[in-house]
Amino acid sequence: MPIKLQNVGIAVRDLEETIAFFTDLGLTVLGRDTVSGEWTDIAVGLDGNHANIVMLQTPDGNGRLELFEYIHPDAIETQPTRPNEIGMHRVAFSVDDIDDALEIAARHGCYPLRGVATYGDVYKLTYVRGPSGILVMLAEELKRG
Repeated sequence: MPIKLQNVGIAVRDLEETIAFFTDLGLTVLGRDTVSGEWTDIAVGLDGNHANIVMLQTPDGNGRLELFEYIHPDAIETQPTRPNEIGMHRVAFSVDDIDDALEIAARHGCYPLRGVATYGDVYKLTYVRGPSGILVMLAEELKRG
């Protein structure tokens, strides 16, 4: 059976703030909606499920994020995940210039957890704490000459 990744869904505290962060990094909004009703209760497993959603896409068309801002039931605040916790870890993006990407992130008050590392002669990379505590990995492929 062929399988293809459709998207990664992330519940967020502030939908507009999170859209601004990811669109500034280069993603585009594919669509927005408000969803509720029996079908969402069944699909998501929450009675009275009601949320504002937006689908974002990477410029190459291969990666998608679906962001949810819950209207009902109330969103549950949790502590931001740490890199070594079990469960959903992070979302990662390749960028052409990590310094440019970090300048964009900083305009949103988002900074590396520790700094920028170099993985062999392959990548410069870092983890940034994004809106709603989302861990975002940014990686610049190093040019081999």
